[in-house]
Amino acid sequence: MLLINDNIAALGAENNLDATDNAMSSVVGQLSSGLQIQTAADNPAGYSIAQSLQSEINGYGAAESNAQTAVSVLQTAQGAMNQQEAILQQANTIATEAANTTTAGNATAAAADNQEFQSLIAQLDQIASSTSYAGVSLLNGTNPSLTFQVGPTASTSDAVSVNLVATTSASLSVSGLAINTVASATAAMTAVQTAISTLASAAAALGSSQNQIQALSNNVTVAQQNLSSAHADLVDVNVAQATSQFTSLQILEQSGISVLSQAQQLPQLALKLI
Repeated sequence: MLLINDNIAALGAENNLDATDNAMSSVVGQLSSGLQIQTAADNPAGYSIAQSLQSEINGYGAAESNAQTAVSVLQTAQGAMNQQEAILQQANTIATEAANTTTAGNATAAAADNQEFQSLIAQLDQIASSTSYAGVSLLNGTNPSLTFQVGPTASTSDAVSVNLVATTSASLSVSGLAINTVASATAAMTAVQTAISTLASAAAALGSSQNQIQALSNNVTVAQQNLSSAHADLVDVNVAQATSQFTSLQILEQSGISVLSQAQQLPQLALKLI
């Protein structure tokens, strides 16, 4: 039907061209941003899921950082404990030598041994007071425990509490000792050997906590990778598919422009009948 006032064919072609333009704009946006879900309007359900996944991914990322910090903290404490253990081993050797009657009988040697022993005990306190991480003291007894958030939720299973044993000379019961007599040297041997055992047990406990945190960190890393993959599958654009769609829409747009141009000429054909 040829009409002059209403060009139904042209309106149809124009509507189709508008739809093609809208689809083209969407594909161009996807290709330029790399995302198939840019706003909630693109896919309301998918957008909601994507935000939830991103929240979990961020949580796992922070937990991973916390776990690495925790490992560094425990390694710092263990390193200091290793130094203290070496000092106590040396102190035990000196005390054992001083417990010998012939050694103790030499006043000069006994005084020198006692001075060295006192210096070693003082080093224990120096290490205990100076060992810290980001301003947090680790071995002087001011922080008996530390809690590390190594998971993305507030669940107790996502937090690890680590007990810290004070390693000062007083805490290890080696302060005030002397080795200037056989009796005092013998008593010092017992005290120092007990301190070595105490310190070794504390270091072993920190080592176990470090292994636990490292295992949790590995699990967090895997979980974050899996969630990131799921998030990417949901929101990232399939470039090959989008490019193919873009090409098809280009052809359809060119065709729509051509058809609209021809449809707009239909009223002219009606005039020829007059």
